[in-house]
Amino acid sequence: MTVPPPYGGHQPEHPGYPVGYPAGYPPPARTNGMAIAALVSSLVFAPLGIVFGHISLSQLRHSGEQGRGVAIAGLIIGYVMTALALVTVVFVVLFAVVVVQTAENMPRQDRYTATPGTNPDLPAFAPPQNLGANCQYPATTEPAAKRVTPPRTGKVPTEPATVPAGIVTNRGSLGLKLANNKAPCTVNNFASLASQGFFDGTQCHRLTTGDLATLQCGDPSADGTGGPGYRFPNEYPTNQYRLSDPAVQRPVVYPRGTVAMANAGPGTNGSQFFLVYEDSLLPPTYTVFGTVDTTGLATLDAIAAGGTADGSDDGKPATPVTIKSASVD
Repeated sequence: MTVPPPYGGHQPEHPGYPVGYPAGYPPPARTNGMAIAALVSSLVFAPLGIVFGHISLSQLRHSGEQGRGVAIAGLIIGYVMTALALVTVVFVVLFAVVVVQTAENMPRQDRYTATPGTNPDLPAFAPPQNLGANCQYPATTEPAAKRVTPPRTGKVPTEPATVPAGIVTNRGSLGLKLANNKAPCTVNNFASLASQGFFDGTQCHRLTTGDLATLQCGDPSADGTGGPGYRFPNEYPTNQYRLSDPAVQRPVVYPRGTVAMANAGPGTNGSQFFLVYEDSLLPPTYTVFGTVDTTGLATLDAIAAGGTADGSDDGKPATPVTIKSASVD
């Protein structure tokens, strides 16, 4: 007869239990793998930790495994880390918006399209011997976009050196100083057109916002093709070069605040002019005949900040700019 061992003696191993576990003592339940994955993932990629945590809790309801606390810890960490990430993203976006708005509101004189120090400036002015001696405004084959009488011809004064002028637009005023000592024929033309009301009610039809930063005005047809029905030659800076000098085709810096004539080539000046609101590179074939004052530059900056109507870097201003009146004192 077989005698059972005394209490506390060796117990036979149960065939269904792991080796080493005596019969009557079930092995400890194993930890759910998804719970561990949830905890690890929450520290590496929080959203994945949240997904694994929910999967783990679902499995634990049916498997009897351990790891509920680990899964919950993974969920909590996952949610906290995700919330922190979202807050960080929102903060970064708001910060970026503030930086962009601050940059847009910076004074334009602090930003340049031309690279300072690497491009030549406008040449120093050396008065030609015949400056203002014989201003001529011959008729063009194209009719005037608005009826006007050509300016007086012949000799025009070069003194005073600067002449005050002003342009009133629906977007603000533009105070000008016209360079009568450098471009007397051009100033004579502008004064004549202004006195006849040629610019009144016309649109500034072109805004450039790329490498060229200008607002172009003076065309009654508002499409860049109109003029006064006559033309006249270039003055400064073109007259500082020989016609055969290749430098006349090389860009120079037209500085912020410059007022210059638009043209379709040398000697085709008419009524269209442009105002430079950031340093811009152009060949010296556009007559410079004045500068814009501080108030006028603020007006130009506001117009330029609105961009073009089609979002390109060359087109009509997004908000129409209408010249109400122009005058020369």
